[in-house]
Amino acid sequence: MPDEMIIRTTAHPRAGLIGNPSDGYFGKTIAFAFKNFSAQIELWESPELELLPSRRDHSVFRSLRGLHEDVKLHGYYGGFRLLKAAAKAFCDYCDGRGIALDEKNFTMRYRSDIPNRVGLAGSSALITACVRGLMGFYGVTISRHSLANLVLSVENHELGIPAGLQDRVAQSYQGLVYMDFDRSLLESRGYGNYEMLDPSKLPPIYIAYREDLSEGTEVFHNDLRARWQRGERDVLDAIEFWAGLTITFRAAIESGDREAMHWTINANFDRRASLYDVGEGNLDMVATARKTGASAKFAGSGGAIVGLYDDEEMFARLEAAFAPKGIRVIKPTLASELATGELQ
Repeated sequence: MPDEMIIRTTAHPRAGLIGNPSDGYFGKTIAFAFKNFSAQIELWESPELELLPSRRDHSVFRSLRGLHEDVKLHGYYGGFRLLKAAAKAFCDYCDGRGIALDEKNFTMRYRSDIPNRVGLAGSSALITACVRGLMGFYGVTISRHSLANLVLSVENHELGIPAGLQDRVAQSYQGLVYMDFDRSLLESRGYGNYEMLDPSKLPPIYIAYREDLSEGTEVFHNDLRARWQRGERDVLDAIEFWAGLTITFRAAIESGDREAMHWTINANFDRRASLYDVGEGNLDMVATARKTGASAKFAGSGGAIVGLYDDEEMFARLEAAFAPKGIRVIKPTLASELATGELQ
C-alpha cells in the first residue's frame, strides 16, 4: 500500500486540571490534551470493510494468569467495540444531516499507548482518532464542538458508558481549554462555551498514574450521578463549588497567582473525597504528592492525578516519593490547538 494512500490520524489523552467532575452536571472545567501518549488510526481503501485487531483484542494467552492480567489491564472488550461504535455513530451522523458518503470500503487498524483505565480518557481518544480517520476517508468536515458531541454519543448512547463532555472537548480542541457547560446553552444549541487559554501562563504541571488502581469511569460516577439526580444538597453544592473553583483558577492563571492555583487544585480533590470513597490507593497517591509540596487532584475518575510543582527540585522529590510505590510521574507536553476541520 503506497504511503500516500493511507490516512493517519491521532488523538491524545487529556487531564482535567480543575472543576471536574462538574462537566457532567452543567458545571465548568479547565482541561488539556497532552502528547506524551497517543491513540492512532490508519485507514486505507479496500474491497471489504475490515477492522484489524490490536494487542488489546487478542484471544490467545500464555496462561490463565496471563488472561487474568490482560483483563485487569485492558478490560474485557479491547478496542473493537470502540471502533465499531464510532463507525456506526459516524454513519448515523452523516445520514441525519443528509451527508452522502461514497460507496467505498476501508481497512482500519489502531494502536494506543495511553495508560488504560486510569482516567486519562484513552477510550475517547481512540474514538476521536477513529472519527477523524473517517472524516478524512470520506471527505467530511465536522466542527470541533460537533466532534466532541459525536464522540460523547458513541460512549453514552452506543456503549452505555456514563461520561461528560470535558474529555471529548479537550481532545477535539486540544491545547488548554476552558469549558462552561451552561445548561441553557447545552439545551438550546447542544454545546457549551469553550475558550482557548494561554498554556504559557501555567506553572509546571505533573501527571502521576498507576495502572493497578484502574477503574472504569462508571465505577466512580454512578453513585454521584444518582445522588445528583435525587437532588441531594451536598452533591448540588459540590457541583457549584467545583464550577466556582474553575473561575478562581482561570483568574489565577491570568494574574500569575500560583498560591491560588495550588489551593484550588487541592480543594477540588478534597471536596470530591468528602462525598464518596475514592479508594485508599488514590488517597495515598494524593497524600504522597502533597508531602513534596506539590498540589494534587484526580486527572479524571481515578488512577491518575495531576497537579502543580514549583521547580526541578520538587519534581525530583515527586519522582523519589512515587518510585517505591510503582507510580510513574511525567511532565505533560500540551498538544497544540486544532483548527476546525483539522484532522491531525
